Amino acid sequence: MIHRPQFLPTVQKLFSSPLVIIAAAFVARVGYTIHFFHGQPATGNHYFPLYEVVSVAKSVAEGHGFSSPLYLPSGPTAMVTPIYTYILAGVFRLFGTLSLQSSIAIRLLDVSLSALTCAPIIAIGRRVFSAGTAALAGWIWAALPSSIFYAVVWIWDTSLSTLVLTLALWTTYLVAERNDAKAWSGLGFVWGIGTLVNSAMLPVFPGCLAFAVYRARQRGVSWFRTAAATLLVFSVTLSPWIIRNERVFRGKVFLRSNFGLELWLGNNPEVPISCSCWLHPTSNAKERARYLQLGEVDYVQEKQRQALQFMQAHPSDTLRHIYHRFMETWTGFSDSFADIWASKLLFLRATLVLNYSLTILAFTGLLLAYRTLRANALPLLNLMAVFPVVYYLCHMDPRYRQPIEPVIAMLAAFAVVRGLSVLRSRLTFSQQISTAGVKSQP
Repeated sequence: MIHRPQFLPTVQKLFSSPLVIIAAAFVARVGYTIHFFHGQPATGNHYFPLYEVVSVAKSVAEGHGFSSPLYLPSGPTAMVTPIYTYILAGVFRLFGTLSLQSSIAIRLLDVSLSALTCAPIIAIGRRVFSAGTAALAGWIWAALPSSIFYAVVWIWDTSLSTLVLTLALWTTYLVAERNDAKAWSGLGFVWGIGTLVNSAMLPVFPGCLAFAVYRARQRGVSWFRTAAATLLVFSVTLSPWIIRNERVFRGKVFLRSNFGLELWLGNNPEVPISCSCWLHPTSNAKERARYLQLGEVDYVQEKQRQALQFMQAHPSDTLRHIYHRFMETWTGFSDSFADIWASKLLFLRATLVLNYSLTILAFTGLLLAYRTLRANALPLLNLMAVFPVVYYLCHMDPRYRQPIEPVIAMLAAFAVVRGLSVLRSRLTFSQQISTAGVKSQP
């Protein structure tokens, strides 16, 4: 008889503890934050990049309103959504606009949000899969290089979007088993807040609501009443921002104004593979002058017309760009595996292997989840299939995938745990056969 070491249960308990996983994630991110600031120049203002969200937050903090995304006075804007922008503006008011103190504060906030994302990952993993899958998914997220990097380096809504989308997914699973209108109203509120953090969450919401409604119908619950409560609260949560845009832009902007610009950046004659991001008015003087001349809405509408004209006139180029953006979404690179591997750079090769392995495991896990869980896997499939579509059409950056990487971590963990379980079963069966064979000998 094989005795398990006495310390093994303690190790397993620590391995599966959400507090331990969250603490490890936080320590890893803080460690990288220290490394990041240690590498910054000692003098000069290098603490904030020239992102639109930083510019608008600066405008809000200085009392000029939600405006001026290009670091020049240009009037009201809807290029960015409000929640993270106002959080950043609040940090500026407390610690100084574009100051070192503000840079440290907002990065520590993003680091904390990224570490806390472990909690809903583990909760979903336990509810949908198993305790082992949940713990492994939490550790994957805690140690995932991209989740650490973007939490520290990018001052954007990335970490907040990731946490809120994962919470919205968890809420979807919880509410699917509830009958009270209060819980369903909460579902609408969470998804509404998520949309105000990152409007790319909006296309995912209908599929998740449909899943919850389907579960309600299975239980014989009045799905129309509960779904109506969700949609009402969702609409009310969005309404202040929508009303503001309707009034300021006279009905020409719903949630964000930048879709036409982003579509054009990925679909114009100068696009080499995936995007011509250097043409963005934040970094291109000619485009910035055109933006200031026409105003935000007319400029974006002009870019959308140009993009659609290009896509209609060059369908093969459009499909080629979409293919490269698809590859960049799921592998982190728009070039092929062979081209990247041929560079012989150790860092690129390691990143390539990690990205491909995680994606292959995630899609394997998704297939296994659908085969074993059926309807319970649909919200995960919905996120994986729907969330990246807008980036296939416009343009792609690896950080855009960050909000669904907790789901990728869960599915990859499920594939690993399921594979180990099958392997263990086969080894046990082989041992039993061998033992039976020995006993049957005279």
